[in-house]
Amino acid sequence: MPEAAGKSRNSSTIQEPGRFLSGSILRHVLVMSATGSVGLMAIFVVDLLSLLYVSKLGDPRLTAAVGFATILQFFGLAINIGLMIAAGALVSRAIGAGERARARRLATSATVHGLLVAAVFVVVMLPLMRPALSWIGADAETLPIAERFLLIVLPSTLLMAPGMMFSGLLRAVGAARQAMYVTLGGGLVTAVIDPVLIFGFGLGVDGAAYATCVARATFALIGWWGVRQHDLVGRPRLADIVADAPEMGRIALPAVLANLAPSVASAFIAHAIAQFGPVAVAGNVVIDRLTPVAFGGLFAMSGSVGPILGQNWGAGRFDRMREVLRSGALVTALYVGVVWAALVVLRHPLGNLFELTGTAADLFGFFCLVSGPVWFFVGLLFLSNAAFNNLGFPFLSTALNWGRSTLGTMPPALVGGALYGPDGVIAGVGIGSVAFGVAAIILAARTIATLERKGRADTPPSAEPMVEPPVQQVSTAAETLVRG
Repeated sequence: MPEAAGKSRNSSTIQEPGRFLSGSILRHVLVMSATGSVGLMAIFVVDLLSLLYVSKLGDPRLTAAVGFATILQFFGLAINIGLMIAAGALVSRAIGAGERARARRLATSATVHGLLVAAVFVVVMLPLMRPALSWIGADAETLPIAERFLLIVLPSTLLMAPGMMFSGLLRAVGAARQAMYVTLGGGLVTAVIDPVLIFGFGLGVDGAAYATCVARATFALIGWWGVRQHDLVGRPRLADIVADAPEMGRIALPAVLANLAPSVASAFIAHAIAQFGPVAVAGNVVIDRLTPVAFGGLFAMSGSVGPILGQNWGAGRFDRMREVLRSGALVTALYVGVVWAALVVLRHPLGNLFELTGTAADLFGFFCLVSGPVWFFVGLLFLSNAAFNNLGFPFLSTALNWGRSTLGTMPPALVGGALYGPDGVIAGVGIGSVAFGVAAIILAARTIATLERKGRADTPPSAEPMVEPPVQQVSTAAETLVRG
């Protein structure tokens, strides 16, 4: 559908050529990952700030309860990230191919899909949260607190879903700064109102829950403003929503499954550490909340690098796609090195900040000392996920993530816990991550090589570069990749 002549100057952005088709790939990776990191980390900072303020109430049971509740919330966050990745892959690919009207239609349909999935998640999770919290390790003292927290926060998933989707759509067109503002705004709001509600109004844990809801409303409002500026989302049409669902589902389903895997692993780790008592649980809760903030750049890379790959695949620029992997690996190494050094130096002050003592402080300190090498390989896995999800091989992302979260987490965590206590659980999980990180980056490079061979075989020398392989070609390429 042609764009109206009277569109505003800002709304013409979607008409511009894909900005990732030229210029330095390393610069694109740095800019997109940096702005994506700030934006995505703002979501995790919301949880970390809430936990920090709750820890100041001086009751480890409250800290543990909020930690248990947040683990279940991460399932909703993982689903939203998977949907965001799928929408970004489709929209960026359409923009790279010059199909502007299709990009807008897909963005609109994806937003509605995200809202529907969020509604289903809330309806399913509400009756299941009590048994789920009990399995993770919540006891008679922490279970009622965690349950009440979730009763307040879970419905706000309907606000988080469009907010995250808008952020992903803005990254798909290269509006990295505006995408950052979406979640950064929510983080800033939380930093202000969280202590007011918790301490000023004396609401305690309930105040932290209400602050989370306000933050998610902020995500949605700022995101809506951004996508309207770029004319990315229009009036939804039922026929388009239904017609676009299969294409969205082909990427979203495996992407969601892949992003659910870390949440399952996190729940299992909490279950494994719960046997060492509530003090150990409190230490693990702080690790869980600090990890995505400290290593948020790696989480963001999967979503931020995707549009760069998608646009260049749409334009048939396989040389630039390979450069994305090389630049991404370099950025991963530099980022992890800086964060690791900071954690080692600040491990004692951070532990004191969260009121950690005894076993909790020891566990947290051990994590800070060993986290660097482990998270480098986890970062390679995240980088590879971007390639798999955006290049037509999402099943590989699903398989590797679930492999790491089951074979790479559960057996080594159980063995490590039995031999060395809580520290052994953390060490076992780290060792299991190394093998999957190495396998993932090798397969990602082979994915691009496979698509390039297929594109050359199917495109006559005089033809235009391949824009997007049909489903049949992707299936054939997948079979070729698996067979090697």
